[in-house]
Amino acid sequence: MGWSLRSSRAMETGVGRWAGRAFFTAVVLVLSFSAQQAHAQAFGPPPPPPPPPPSPSIPASDLSSGAAITNLGSNFLERLGDQASGGFGRASRTNPGGGGASEAFDGPAFRTWGEAYGISSKTGPQANFVGDDRTTTGGVAGFGARIAPGVNVGFSIDQSRTGIDVPLAMQSATLDLTQLGFNASIDKGPWTWAVALVHGFGKINSSRDTGLGIASAGYNGQIDGALTELSYYWTVNQSRFVPKAAFEYVHASTGSFQEMGGSDPVSASGATLDRSRILVGAEIGHYWIVDQKILDLSAYGKFVDNFEQNLSSVTVSLGPQSISVQGIGESRYGADAGAALSLSLTNAVRVYLNYDGKFRSALQSHQATAGIEVKW
Repeated sequence: MGWSLRSSRAMETGVGRWAGRAFFTAVVLVLSFSAQQAHAQAFGPPPPPPPPPPSPSIPASDLSSGAAITNLGSNFLERLGDQASGGFGRASRTNPGGGGASEAFDGPAFRTWGEAYGISSKTGPQANFVGDDRTTTGGVAGFGARIAPGVNVGFSIDQSRTGIDVPLAMQSATLDLTQLGFNASIDKGPWTWAVALVHGFGKINSSRDTGLGIASAGYNGQIDGALTELSYYWTVNQSRFVPKAAFEYVHASTGSFQEMGGSDPVSASGATLDRSRILVGAEIGHYWIVDQKILDLSAYGKFVDNFEQNLSSVTVSLGPQSISVQGIGESRYGADAGAALSLSLTNAVRVYLNYDGKFRSALQSHQATAGIEVKW
């Protein structure tokens, strides 16, 4: 009986303590909630955390402009190299077919030419680059001379305008490029060694749709390049086969810029591209005499190995935020192919049409050229 009474009293004491603690906890919660409600009524809800600063947009048109300058420099170099190595006119220079003919000054020593051309090219997506479409129109004027038996030199200027469209990034640009070219060749029987040099400079104007206006920028670009080519001229009656091997190097650069207008205009550092490559291929051709005029048709193909491409990164900044974007280049391996139609109206006047195509895994380019050459 005494044990039961003591147990009952202990249980009552424990229950009392638990009830007291529960009541105290409830009072604390009610007071805390009331204090929060009073603070919210007096000062409003707590502010949300600040949004992260915007990331700078990738200037895709700038990457495309650098690639355009590089490819236009290569195009001009290779046209100068083909011109120096001869093509259709090679047979009249030093009698590569042999037979003991003299290599003295027995023909026209000077020549001048003019060309108009158009290029359409498309670059596929690469890493952070979404791809572009480029169209170029341009013209070339040149002068050449034979300064010694088997030694020929030429000077020319190329002026072009390129429209660049990057539709998926809502960006575009224009590139006005002037290139100065020099070429020279030395003929020794069927062998020809040719060199070509190019220096170019241009102006780039870019625009980017920010959704709240257009952000635009203007900056400069430059190209320097050199090509050396060795060829062998082999003739069979009125046909020819000319294997060729060439080495080409180009260095292109674009300047830094600061966008103006739009929302969140960015700034970007300058960029450079160095490319070295080997081109190995051959030209085949045949001519006909039609109504005392010479009609010549030829085609060529080249294997291209871009064995070294150094692409600098572009640093893009927006306030304290910055990102680095890799430049775009060509695939290592590719092919060039083309054809030419030439009509010699007289011994001094020739007109011609050329097609040149470049085929890479992420790039395709097509060029059409119309020209006239006058000798005296």
